[in-house]
Amino acid sequence: MLAFLYSAQPPCETFVGGVALTVELSRMRKPVPFLFLCAIVGAIACSARVTPTAAASVSPAVTTAAASASGPYAKASGLGIHIGSLQHGRYDAITDVPGVLVGQVTHIEGSGKLVPGVGPIRTGITAIIPRTDIWHHHLWAAAWPLNGNGEMTGSLWVNEAGWLETPIALTDTLSVGRVDDGVISWLIKQSPQIGIKEDVPLPVVAEVNDDFLNDQPGRHNTPADAGKALDAARSGPVEQGDVGAGTGAVAYAFHGGIGTASRTLSAADGGYTIGALVNVNTFGRREDLTIDGVPVGAEIKDLQPYEPHASDGSIIMVLATNAPLNHQQLVDLCERAALGYARAGGSSREGSGDLIIAFSTAQTVPYGADAMTFQTTVMDRSFINPVYWAAIEATEEAIVNALLASHTMTGRDGNTVYALPHDRLLQIMHKYGR
Repeated sequence: MLAFLYSAQPPCETFVGGVALTVELSRMRKPVPFLFLCAIVGAIACSARVTPTAAASVSPAVTTAAASASGPYAKASGLGIHIGSLQHGRYDAITDVPGVLVGQVTHIEGSGKLVPGVGPIRTGITAIIPRTDIWHHHLWAAAWPLNGNGEMTGSLWVNEAGWLETPIALTDTLSVGRVDDGVISWLIKQSPQIGIKEDVPLPVVAEVNDDFLNDQPGRHNTPADAGKALDAARSGPVEQGDVGAGTGAVAYAFHGGIGTASRTLSAADGGYTIGALVNVNTFGRREDLTIDGVPVGAEIKDLQPYEPHASDGSIIMVLATNAPLNHQQLVDLCERAALGYARAGGSSREGSGDLIIAFSTAQTVPYGADAMTFQTTVMDRSFINPVYWAAIEATEEAIVNALLASHTMTGRDGNTVYALPHDRLLQIMHKYGR
């Protein structure tokens, strides 16, 4: 009975920056009488999100990087799964890179048959601010498409200029225009001279198609939501799984979503930090899923999506580092992220939008200054391999963390995707000697 009380959930909730604005029973700590009343409501209304099989019903408080074995801060290392050989940062998140902030807005509303423009809604926005006032202090950056059946606005200018000048926003496919509008409004609020005495920005907004669970025609991520996600951006632990832009994501026929991880290099290798944040919506084939070299997907043949449909899906990968890399070296870093995706079983199909962007916070790039030239510091390529290894490991683990943090969810038309069951995962890892 208690398990039922904690897993029931009303069909409507909105989150900003990880703070629930309405009730989410699977993660709250309330007296049992109140839970009993809400459980009745949740039973009548169709629960949208269900706690994973082996996950605790209440998310533990997060104080260090990888302490959680369940909930939105779940990490592979919290379950005893150690991917690669490098150490992770304090939060095992992209925010371990100094100055990087993440904010999210999540929409979970309604249940039942799809009514275009009304719901059910399973979507959101994830915003990454590489540094405060990035509009006036650009960063070296690069974007690279592993497979280009997708959209990342502003990426042409990133590669032409070699730098990044706006925050990065992730959302669903049909909300790209609205989120782009919201990022511009937020930037103008920060810098009122944009378009008057200053240049005009080309925001970076990347998308995944979440229409298996979400009412995409409704375009429920608004310009105002983009501003809220940016305003909510913080350092510290980052919520993962079915939050923000990952709310309606499907990966390897499990519930996908937002995942993040980081790696830190030894002092001998520069002491740099490399962080990754992904929105994994690969849909794809279950049998492809690989965790630390173990064919987990091939071992779990059940728990397939209810009312499945063929889809190649997509993944957005964002890399951040404080290593002093230039544009071309960041292109190379994007390519290494693709190797991390491949290690998790990714194959980048014809219909995939597998898009990667990387930036370095090590130094700012002047633009429009009085001086005709400027100096910049760049890592000697002969020392760059540890940075590559860190990018591969962080990307691979970020994908795994997204799966570990997500819940079973029912969306439009009763379409359901299941959470990766932690108990069975650990049994499989043990079977293969991990």
